Amino acid sequence: MNQTKREIERKYEATTETRLPDLSRVAGVSAVAHRGVSELDAVYYDTEDLRLMAGALTLRRRTGGSDEGWHLKFPVATGIRDELREPLCDTLPHSLAGLLRSRVRDSALVPVVRLRTARDVHHLLDDGGALLAEVSIDAVHAERLTGGSGTAAWTEIEVELADDGDPAFLDAVERRLRKAGVRPSASLSKLSRALAETAPKRKQDKERKKGSGEQNAPLTAGDHVLAYIRRQAETIVALDPAVRRDLPDSVHQLRVATRRLRSALRTYRKILDRNVTDPVGDELKWLAAELGIDRDQEVLDARLRAGLAALPRTLVLGPVRSRLRIWSAARRGGSRRRTVAVLDGKRYLALLESLDALLDAPPLLPAASRAPAQALSRAVLKEYERLATRVGHALGLPPGHDRDLALHDARKAAKRARYAAEAARPALGKPAGRIAGRMKSVQTLLGDHQDSVVARDALRTLAVQAHAAGEPSFTWGLLYGREEAAAAGHERELPKLWERASRPRLRAALEG
Repeated sequence: MNQTKREIERKYEATTETRLPDLSRVAGVSAVAHRGVSELDAVYYDTEDLRLMAGALTLRRRTGGSDEGWHLKFPVATGIRDELREPLCDTLPHSLAGLLRSRVRDSALVPVVRLRTARDVHHLLDDGGALLAEVSIDAVHAERLTGGSGTAAWTEIEVELADDGDPAFLDAVERRLRKAGVRPSASLSKLSRALAETAPKRKQDKERKKGSGEQNAPLTAGDHVLAYIRRQAETIVALDPAVRRDLPDSVHQLRVATRRLRSALRTYRKILDRNVTDPVGDELKWLAAELGIDRDQEVLDARLRAGLAALPRTLVLGPVRSRLRIWSAARRGGSRRRTVAVLDGKRYLALLESLDALLDAPPLLPAASRAPAQALSRAVLKEYERLATRVGHALGLPPGHDRDLALHDARKAAKRARYAAEAARPALGKPAGRIAGRMKSVQTLLGDHQDSVVARDALRTLAVQAHAAGEPSFTWGLLYGREEAAAAGHERELPKLWERASRPRLRAALEG
């Protein structure tokens, strides 16, 4: 199992003549301990077209230093990365290879840059001798291994916060460095600088020209729809490793991106040829369903635990918590394994390739060239009317199983209307934003109702199991009754909420 470290650091420009100022004068620092010079030798890997670099990921095999081995870094925020480490070996560890699969796919990872660094290390210590930050002066020599043959050399200062340190401490160090004339580095990482400085001259000029120009702003309806689809596709690729690492809320976010993308393909059929997009949409539906097995169990577990925690202790009869824990663990473990297996499967990779193909050669219809105000507003209003029909149908049914099903259908329509408005917001502005907000409120209410329906089914199963084992089933029945009352409350609230969400001025603003 790999080790994970949250890396918070800042880089600064330096020369061979640069000397560190007296950092013992930084607030909180009692001593600066010189730890000597270490020699580091790192080979960075990527695809030939630098897919990892494009996603701000870095993969290296490094020898020398206290942490030699394989390192894979994921961006978290500016200056903050999660670094996953595996022991030194000749080939890329399987645990890291899986985290790169959504980007690398079937392409080979090749050595692109070799960095040899002489690192002069200093530790900033507090009055108890605990490490606050590591400051190093790095003399770097870079050699291009793929896509060129150039070399480069530079010196930089790197300040890395100690584990669990306060990021504000880096501000204090930076103020001291700036006072001494040291300025932040223009490069975010050694790798990005090495690639830029060792690229062939023609490629450097091309990248410089590309970087100096502005991205073309979306003009047509098709431009806006494709920009939205591209964002969701990129989100799926970026969240894949987070799901594999079992990071909080990652499955949910990946599922949302999948649904948003599918919704856009369905909503904007007048803009994109459905003969091309429908098969992609079918595969997105499959992926969302597979992810739902894990996500739905996660939501259900949280709901049942919260309901149980809200009960007075006198109403918790029998080994309720242990039964819930065992039941949840068995279902969660199976769904977790299934999710990872889906991401490792050929069908998922084929879906990612089909999304790339769609974006590389979008199947635009004549309506795609129209002004966005007209084409996108029509699509949003169509989804809005679909939701209105489903809400009206559900409210016309008596309470019970058929109404539950109808409200679930209305919930799906609310999501689609919300996503349609979100996709149109960059073009349509505040009216689309207001529609999206109102649709979200309807979706949330109907989502709570559906969660209650699912929870009641689970509670009945748990009550039957408890009864069969000779345990009291009172608590399970009590929780069932509370969920039933909550669902009834949602049904009473829906007409008022829908009245607010369907006010004529919202439609008029969008149409206008």
